[in-house]
Amino acid sequence: MHRIFQERPEILAPVFGVLGVPLSAKATVDAVTTDVTEARPLERRVDTVLRIGPSDGEDFLLAIESQSGKVAGKERSWAYYVAFLQAKYGLPVLLLVVCQDRATAKWAAGPFDCGTRGWTAQRTHPLVVGPENLPVITDTRTAAKNLALAVLSALAHARSADSDAILNALTTALHETRKTDPETADYFYDFLEISLGDSPAGKKLKEIMSFVNYFPGRGTVRETAYLEGKAEGKAEGKAEGEAKGVLYVLEVRGIPVPDFVRERVTTCKDLERLDAWLERSRTVARAEDLFVEDPEVPGAGPERA
Repeated sequence: MHRIFQERPEILAPVFGVLGVPLSAKATVDAVTTDVTEARPLERRVDTVLRIGPSDGEDFLLAIESQSGKVAGKERSWAYYVAFLQAKYGLPVLLLVVCQDRATAKWAAGPFDCGTRGWTAQRTHPLVVGPENLPVITDTRTAAKNLALAVLSALAHARSADSDAILNALTTALHETRKTDPETADYFYDFLEISLGDSPAGKKLKEIMSFVNYFPGRGTVRETAYLEGKAEGKAEGKAEGEAKGVLYVLEVRGIPVPDFVRERVTTCKDLERLDAWLERSRTVARAEDLFVEDPEVPGAGPERA
């Protein structure tokens, strides 16, 4: 969910508005390296880091983390990210955590203290957005006015009873947007499809799109792969299309693809295996983790996950 802030920075103003933190609509936004590693072999990476240049004040860094559940020790990593980025860039740092359930959001809000004997040496106090404070957008006109916020809200409320109504309004808004800005509409649909995956909300999204045919001739990643193969009239062509789908999902998620992974995917002719890789591409942290069933592949296997 953090990727949407990199690729659609217009979402920052309304999200900061939800949080009650002022941010000028004309602020400049630039991506910053997410590597906060000081020495190998320890590797630390923030999901997304942005440099915000508001028109009415000093620049600051925004570190963004997507959190699907409570993780023991994560608060210590967050404290490290904030301290490291401030020391490296000499700028104030805010931490934003994006959640999909209320329990995770409540935990992520902290604050998290580092100290002893009644003295606090450092306090980490994240900004948190999730089902508790992101609006439930079930009105098509409201969704169309701010697609980025509507998409983020659909993800945050994917497990709620309002999910179907949210998706109906959002897909109608995307359909209208596609008439004038097909690139934006296609991006948000791809983002939703990949982020929701095979969850109940993801299945509902596919059901809506297939029923109303809002995106004629486009289809889902899986459908596109199948149609490309069908056009070839043979299994080899279908395999090629499926392989393209795997690499496309990784690209949209911002996962680097080493040459050996790309070669293995594009040369595979086993449709069942490609289908498994396509499903796995939605959730893996590294491209190498597609091949967890092949321990001989460099970097693959659960012991490296």
